[in-house]
Amino acid sequence: MYTTIKVRKDEGIAHLVIDNPPLNLLDAALLRDLDAFLTEVAQDAAVRVIVFESADTEFFVAHGDMDFIEDPQAVIGIEIAGDQSLNPMLRLHERLRQLPQVTIGKLAGLARGGGSELLLAMDLRFAAAETAGLAQNETSIGIIPGGGGSVYLPRLVGRARALEIILGGRLFDAATAERYGWINRALPAAELDDFVQRLAQRIATLAPGVARAAIETVDMALTSHQDGLKAEEQALFGLFAQPAALALTRAARAAGAQTRAGERDLESTTAGITAA
Repeated sequence: MYTTIKVRKDEGIAHLVIDNPPLNLLDAALLRDLDAFLTEVAQDAAVRVIVFESADTEFFVAHGDMDFIEDPQAVIGIEIAGDQSLNPMLRLHERLRQLPQVTIGKLAGLARGGGSELLLAMDLRFAAAETAGLAQNETSIGIIPGGGGSVYLPRLVGRARALEIILGGRLFDAATAERYGWINRALPAAELDDFVQRLAQRIATLAPGVARAAIETVDMALTSHQDGLKAEEQALFGLFAQPAALALTRAARAAGAQTRAGERDLESTTAGITAA
């Protein structure tokens, strides 16, 4: 189905590998393949989590295709679903941001410009401490981010740091990106795959509706404190009414929750509980 990505689905997790040599540019072919994948996966209730990574250990997505500057209409004319008042790259990133699944970016190499923005549109981002790097370097060629960078970044790093990233145009190492809030964590490269896989598996096994309720409540809180509180209240009691909540709470108690021994390492105590 695809020429620039490879997709494997396993136990509720879709693993998407970007493979668009020689540089994994965010070009027309990759945009179209990602758009087709988003259309497919949005309807796939069996997929709970999507992990994005790269076949190229040096580049996640190098950046947007600079050849677009020679023919801007070639960009505008790319058929991507979504709000047609937005450019295709931004349209794609907004569709990614609004997927019903939890999205995780795994960064081993470099992601500049559109590559960084593709990651920014995801829910979570993890990077290899020794080799990963991020930049929004559009100002060096006389433009500003056009795939959501100037909108997504301030929500993560704040206004001043977003302006530093965009106006400075320099490459940020993983440790600094973590400290700024650009990524969730910088991990040793040898630990990155296992960490992301375990997190994805954990999210994929959450009770139905839990992950989406958490994301929607957090997003609402970023817009309005009061509306966030109301959204949390509504989501909480909606989940309480589901059979899974009662079954899992009873299973947690049976496993040792609310006992002194069980509470010393509650995460391990409840690690294997199910709603069955």
